[in-house]
Amino acid sequence: MAETISYADFERVDIRIGTVMEARPFPEARKPAIILIIDFGPEIGLKKSSAQITVHYAPEQLVGRQVMAVVNFPPRQIGPLRSEVLTLGFEDEAGAIVLANVDTPVPNGKKLL
Repeated sequence: MAETISYADFERVDIRIGTVMEARPFPEARKPAIILIIDFGPEIGLKKSSAQITVHYAPEQLVGRQVMAVVNFPPRQIGPLRSEVLTLGFEDEAGAIVLANVDTPVPNGKKLL
């Protein structure tokens, strides 16, 4: 377990829900990845993310799916892509990423409370 933080620390991490509008392979990445274009609603808009989720997901399975992401980290350059958000997931028993999501749809852009 990580060190204890305050609730104020947690509030600084802006985790939002968005819908994947486009997903395509990212062959230029060092580790297998998929490029996601995610709609976070009118306040944030469309953002790009490189997600290492190829073990459990194919690009065509992701379009229309809601995902959670940290939207207030600085962008990272990953090969030719400027990844603007960190898509969230958990490692399975083998270390492959399983996306974090909600079990009931919510409006794009809603913040995790």
